[in-house]
Amino acid sequence: MVGSKLVNFYENFLVKGSVFSKKEVLQTNYLPESIIHRESEIQQIATTLAPILRKEKPSNLFIYGNTGTGKTLSARYATSELLSVAEKQSIGLKIIYLNCKMKRTADTEYRLIAQLIRELGKEIPPTGLPTEEVYKTFFKILDTSSNIILIILDEIDYLVKKIGDGFLYNLTRMHESTNSKISIVGISNDLVFVDMLDARVKSSLSEEEIIFSPYNALQLQDILRERANSAFKEGVLEQGVIEKCAAHAAREHGDARRALELLRVAGELAERSGSKSIALQHVDEAEGKIDRDRVYDVISHQPKQYHIAVFSILSLADKDKPIFTGEIYNFYKNLCDKIRIRPLTQRRISDIIAEYDMLGIVNAKIISKGRYGRTREIYINLADDMRTKIKTLLESELNLK
Repeated sequence: MVGSKLVNFYENFLVKGSVFSKKEVLQTNYLPESIIHRESEIQQIATTLAPILRKEKPSNLFIYGNTGTGKTLSARYATSELLSVAEKQSIGLKIIYLNCKMKRTADTEYRLIAQLIRELGKEIPPTGLPTEEVYKTFFKILDTSSNIILIILDEIDYLVKKIGDGFLYNLTRMHESTNSKISIVGISNDLVFVDMLDARVKSSLSEEEIIFSPYNALQLQDILRERANSAFKEGVLEQGVIEKCAAHAAREHGDARRALELLRVAGELAERSGSKSIALQHVDEAEGKIDRDRVYDVISHQPKQYHIAVFSILSLADKDKPIFTGEIYNFYKNLCDKIRIRPLTQRRISDIIAEYDMLGIVNAKIISKGRYGRTREIYINLADDMRTKIKTLLESELNLK
């Protein structure tokens, strides 16, 4: 009976009209034919990388800015055009793009270099060899070709926090003793990321910097209107929807990704409800849904120590009563013993709690306990269903089941 109902549902879905004409235009990984309000930044990227067309090694380039300010989009656009010209001129250019937040791609130095080797067309085991051996294989590939290798490391700050900055020194020095020339484009949300690097690494990078400022509400409206013209069927957007999506995203540091996501999810929710148009109420519903999904995504991509810390908070948290840093640390230390991982200091766990406070996952208020010093009074900021969902995820990640 259930099967026949599902068949009817799917058949009706195919017959029913959609509000979308080309939904992929609203995806964050979509590369449009032109990028508005980022012309100056794209020109700066192009100017820095143009020496490649003379078969010269360009400067290393670091691109900074808040999430959703067009950093990755602009870098992809500028480098795809560069590659197109290089191919026409028979210039040996290989562009490698890696998102450093992707698990099992760049979460160890071994995996990072192994992935670069794969991108250059040679297979290598995902684990099992000494890291030095993997570097030797990479070196041999570079030495047997005379290409220019442009490595784009998106979310590079995440990678450095995870594995250190030694790999940057190694990559920037490789061109000195191989036939290939290597340059790095680093993309980061952390404006002071380079300041945290070792002095020797900073010296070897000698990078140029481009900073992307946040979009304002009017710029976001322009971006949304341009995408909406291709993404939706004519007349399905009700008045004020574009403006409301832009206003929401402008409050989130001018995040164009969030604006596009809001518009896409609002369209999906309208379609699921059987509506033939997208209204303001669909934008409100979309915002609530995205916030819930974003918290889950943020936590799932954190390193193991962060997972242990947030699991400790969730295990102790009570909606009506605060918990304190000391309680969390004691639970955290016991959990580290159980899963055989070396615990961080209580000060470092306090820093992690402060980061979760900034993300809105917890509400941490510093209070004085007189001669006993200061502590944080912590409340959890998650709905019950989200707490359960995240706890289940962490139990699996930490092998606690």
